[in-house]
Amino acid sequence: MTDDHNRSWPNQEPDAPRRAQWPGEEAGPAWPGESPRRATPARGNARPAGPAWPAGDEGGQPGPGEQPRRPQAPRAQNGAAGRRQPPPPGRRPGTPPGSPPQGFRQPPPAGRRPEPQVEPDLITHHAHNGTEDGFDSYDDGQYDDFTDDVEPQQELDEKGRKVLTPAQRKKHRWKIIRRVAYAFVGLFFVVPAIAFVITYFMVEVPTPESVAALQSQPITYYYADGKTMMGRELPKGGDRQLLKVGEMPEVLKHAAYAAEDATFETNSGFDVTGILRAVYNQATGGQGGGSTISQQYIKKATENDAPTLTRKWTELAKSFKMNNQQSKEEIITGYLNIVYFGRGASGAQAAAKAYFNKDAKDLSASEASLLAGLIQGPSRSEQQDYAQRRWAYVMDQMVANKWLRADERATAQFPTPIPKNANKEQNSGKLTYQLQQRIKDELAAKGYDENKLFSTGAKIYTTIDPAAQDAADQAVQQGLKGQTDENLLTALVAVDPKTGGVLAYNYGPEIVKDKDGKEQIGQDRANQARNPGSSMKPFDLTGFLKMGGGLGDTFDGSNNRKFPGVAKPIRNAGENESCGKDCTVARAMEISANTVFYDMVFNKVKPIGVVKAAKQAGVRTTEEGGTATLFDGDNNISLGGGQTAVAPRDMAAAYATFANGGVYREQHFVAKLTNAQDEVEFDENNIKSKPAFDDDAAKSQQIAGNVTEALKPVIPHSSLKCPTGHECAGKTGTQQYAPQEGDPASYGNLNAQTWMVGYTPSVSAAVWVGGDGNQPLHDSKNKPIFGSTIAGPTWQNFLNLYLKGKPAEKFDKVRPIGKDVNDVSVTPTKPSDTPTPSSPPPSTSATPPSTESSETSSETSTRPRTSRPNPGGPTPPDPAIGNTFGGGGGLPALRGAGPG
Repeated sequence: MTDDHNRSWPNQEPDAPRRAQWPGEEAGPAWPGESPRRATPARGNARPAGPAWPAGDEGGQPGPGEQPRRPQAPRAQNGAAGRRQPPPPGRRPGTPPGSPPQGFRQPPPAGRRPEPQVEPDLITHHAHNGTEDGFDSYDDGQYDDFTDDVEPQQELDEKGRKVLTPAQRKKHRWKIIRRVAYAFVGLFFVVPAIAFVITYFMVEVPTPESVAALQSQPITYYYADGKTMMGRELPKGGDRQLLKVGEMPEVLKHAAYAAEDATFETNSGFDVTGILRAVYNQATGGQGGGSTISQQYIKKATENDAPTLTRKWTELAKSFKMNNQQSKEEIITGYLNIVYFGRGASGAQAAAKAYFNKDAKDLSASEASLLAGLIQGPSRSEQQDYAQRRWAYVMDQMVANKWLRADERATAQFPTPIPKNANKEQNSGKLTYQLQQRIKDELAAKGYDENKLFSTGAKIYTTIDPAAQDAADQAVQQGLKGQTDENLLTALVAVDPKTGGVLAYNYGPEIVKDKDGKEQIGQDRANQARNPGSSMKPFDLTGFLKMGGGLGDTFDGSNNRKFPGVAKPIRNAGENESCGKDCTVARAMEISANTVFYDMVFNKVKPIGVVKAAKQAGVRTTEEGGTATLFDGDNNISLGGGQTAVAPRDMAAAYATFANGGVYREQHFVAKLTNAQDEVEFDENNIKSKPAFDDDAAKSQQIAGNVTEALKPVIPHSSLKCPTGHECAGKTGTQQYAPQEGDPASYGNLNAQTWMVGYTPSVSAAVWVGGDGNQPLHDSKNKPIFGSTIAGPTWQNFLNLYLKGKPAEKFDKVRPIGKDVNDVSVTPTKPSDTPTPSSPPPSTSATPPSTESSETSSETSTRPRTSRPNPGGPTPPDPAIGNTFGGGGGLPALRGAGPG
């Protein structure tokens, strides 16, 4: 440290110490130009002389184990006891002669005084603390003997503690109080403040977008007209419809402020007064919390309602941070979008619908007050007393905060909500469960699962035409009317050939009873794969046309034909379904001659060709997300038997490709998908479309047109008619029942599956009538059923109902492929009057035999008989018979069955 005390004077050794002026010492000469120095008076009052200490250099004899005592300096006789006296004026002892007296300041050379070194005025100096001595306190080691006096021994009480004076006790008491106050401030203010700042920067505040994404909203389904609602599917948390910022009505916001947080517009996310009030209520047993709307919004948005201090602490920080990052309008809109109001309604819009069947923007002040009042106790919404009490409280608070005029409050009446669930029927619509599942399956395959649909409040615009759906339901109901076989089931699917959209979807009864009589949801028969029987033959023909064959080509259509490697002969349904050695393909399709198409696939197309044609037309196999089974190692696919199985919805879609001139349109239920804000996710422009049977669109159209020409005569041959003014084409199909051990002999004539699949240029429809698996079925007269007995008339009725009043339509004309049937002259073989060995004798029924044909599909497998298949599975082959019936249009004339 640099100061004047450590600087040597002129003519003085550099290291020689200088001392202060002693009390009683002469002042000595002053510096040039300086006033004469004043002598320092002696300090203190003289004390009476006490007993003298022993003289000499010895400090006395040390006691046992003591260190030798230091010699004591002689005590002054007239000084205070215990205090050493200053040395006499003049030179100090040991000062060399000729040296200037200690304490005499020599003037600087040349009469100049050096610049003074100014020492900082420190509070540690004695001048400030009242302990200034008259001599220099900076000891240089030469005055070790002149130390401070030894203070007297402090008086102690009986416990060994210092005895304090009243002033000391007061000072000690205030010191304790100060320390407690410091600790209180640090514990309850400083530490929480630091922790709050740290928490503020660590927490993440949910954005309006993230909160909206987490809120499930109803899925709304619309018919193809885009206006008529088919139904609504509510999420697990209840109904909710999110409003945008600016759409929330002011009257509802003010009502929410009045009910929950009157200082919302001005607070910073939390209200200290409210928190203290909540603490008081908790302590006194009162009611009411201290959470602001911002805090409640955080709690509901994060779905964290844990009763922990950690949750409350982070909730405060998030609420404060959210108010710094988002506007009050965003916060209140988000809060009123997710808060629960009761009656299964989450959010203001859903609540307005549930209680008053109106939009939120149309709520009155009275209605808004009721809804806001129910936020605190939504489970008590149906308690009239509670609802009225909360309504009155909110109305009064709105007046107190000047959000409602006093005269309006005086005339306001309690609003009467609509009955609970009054609009449930309006929300549910006519959407059936299985149809809903097919729609959701389709969307899931496109990447829109259920969670995504709920989170976006999806609006699904389906392809279902309400007129077509009504026609399908009516046709199915009328088709089964009067039938006595309880095992009869049915399904009808209609597809628009020009778009691929499903127009109607009847999958059977919505509710059925199990074996115990309990109700359960019915199965989707329209999506279950069955043996298609002869309705598979158009795909045989498609494969043949792709190879260059034509309708004029001929095959041996006689009955009971044998093929290499096939154990049993292939037979037709009867001689009426046989057409001789030179049967054209066109004639064979009309009468459904099994032997012709088995031959065509066996020797020409091959099973793989049939599989390819069916897939190209639109049949979806299990590998492609569908339900169909198409086995390319079994020639029975030519007759729709064996392992071949196709669902009605796929048959309708595949035939639609023929109706659309060979252009494949992907089968679908959804025409357009949007979110709750009507932003389009996709529409029918994204639906797949391509030429089906050849890369050349004209070639594909020619193939489809030749198939249509072959299927036109089947309609009148099956005793069916096209709708007035509309050309149509189609094919029936029948699959025989496979008798089981113990069955009556008459079961051998029964069938298990029947079909009618056909189309006009504007609609393709597939009707399936059959049993759950391999079931022997009969009609109301206990006769076997065929494709033309129930399925055919149901198909015809549907087309008549749906196309009534619509413009007439015809198929496009195309050039024949291969041999033109008009250029072939074939004399049909006259049916034999004698039944074939494999056929039973003719029926002796009084009813005239039908001229309609029926055909048999062959099952060449030699496997032992299998057990009955699971519901919905294909019919197992019957090795005892050697074949199974294919889809026929009418009754077998030579099977002992009467006309149907």
